Amino acid sequence: MVGPYLSQKRRNGAAGSSRLPEARLAEAVGLAGAIHLDIAGALIVNLPEIRPATYLGKGKVEEIAELVADEEASLVIMDCALSPVQQRNLEKEFGAKIIDRTGLILEIFGRRARTREGSLQVELAHLAYQKSRLVRSWTHLERQRGGFGFLGGPGETQIETDRRMIEERMARIEQDLDKVKRTRSLNRKSRSDVPYPVVALVGYTNAGKSTLFNRLTEADVMADDMLFATLDPTLRLLKLPHRGKAVLSDTVGFISDLPTMLVSSFRATLEEVISADVILHVRDISHEDTDAQSADVVSILHDLGVDAEDHHRLIEVWNKVDLLDAERREGLLDNAAHRPIELRPIVISALTGDGTQGLLEAVEARLATGRHTYVVTLEPADGKGLNWLYEHAETIGREDDEDGTIRLTVRIQAERAEQLHSRFTHVVPSLAVEPIETTQAAGWSPIPERSPA
Repeated sequence: MVGPYLSQKRRNGAAGSSRLPEARLAEAVGLAGAIHLDIAGALIVNLPEIRPATYLGKGKVEEIAELVADEEASLVIMDCALSPVQQRNLEKEFGAKIIDRTGLILEIFGRRARTREGSLQVELAHLAYQKSRLVRSWTHLERQRGGFGFLGGPGETQIETDRRMIEERMARIEQDLDKVKRTRSLNRKSRSDVPYPVVALVGYTNAGKSTLFNRLTEADVMADDMLFATLDPTLRLLKLPHRGKAVLSDTVGFISDLPTMLVSSFRATLEEVISADVILHVRDISHEDTDAQSADVVSILHDLGVDAEDHHRLIEVWNKVDLLDAERREGLLDNAAHRPIELRPIVISALTGDGTQGLLEAVEARLATGRHTYVVTLEPADGKGLNWLYEHAETIGREDDEDGTIRLTVRIQAERAEQLHSRFTHVVPSLAVEPIETTQAAGWSPIPERSPA
């Protein structure tokens, strides 16, 4: 594993400039570990500049070639984006196969895809990557082939044939993904008819999204401590504190320098995020690079057309607080408490469950924006009406009179207010119900320190 990073002077303003080289290399090693590669050695190369032919300087190329020979390594991973020419030249110098960061991420995605949709998205991204690798530095691609028009024009070179075949396959995959997109749109419409709002989890890979998803929905999706444990999207029903319901969506983790073709290919999946009513940005607050990871997530959200400054829609969730010692944890809670309420993060441990009740209340409060609150009076025998209210509204309070009359204080979406009035005779607006507090203290309980074991 080679981490060729520009020196600090040249790094300012470049992609990944806020990250420490050691943290970047550790992440790359983690990516390799996600597909069970045996790393024989890892080193950082400080670059004064990028060389067009080999990315690295001549001396470093020779040094790494010796290491590859000594370790009898069959693969060298370069934690950077290589041009096709650079990749080919390094393979000649090292006598081993070379993949860059993009190739490594594509390999992980290819192994993790479980659904047909996920497989199509990965294949589309991989074909786009392959297409960029078709250059004449591969001599077999320069040969001409004969044939009739429907098999390739006379004199068509192998590179042109390969490119055409790739483009045809990409077009077919895009058609299939358009069908997936339409299906997802129909599913979203059916949910809006119910209606269930959508809450989407986003965050850097391995931030704990799937663990939080399992905690909130009592599901059992894959939540291993590795990068890109989740690839295919998962939807589950989320029960809110006042009997309200929402759909919780777990999505693929983001990462720095995420290949453009992957963002494009997974757009159909990520539309759950784009259309979500509330977005939970889950951060691994114990990670040394948490601020840089957050900046990467915000950047990708921006590329998707999501305004990360929309604090009525986006809630920042500081996860893995159980990994902090008592002093750092107290400082973190104090930091969160002194932020303006609309910018205040929710501090949680998805693993232990601490703070998750406060998170649910914060989600409920955001979803309540624009909803109306009413007091509905029901006859004792109106069990059907009572069931309708529990199914379609949030129950804020209930009073039962001695004669069996029931008064429910409910909160309901504005578009359902007319249906509420037409269904029930005794409905009056309620002005007494206070909005749910979204303070950090809500639902928080101290977390005991983990033992060294």
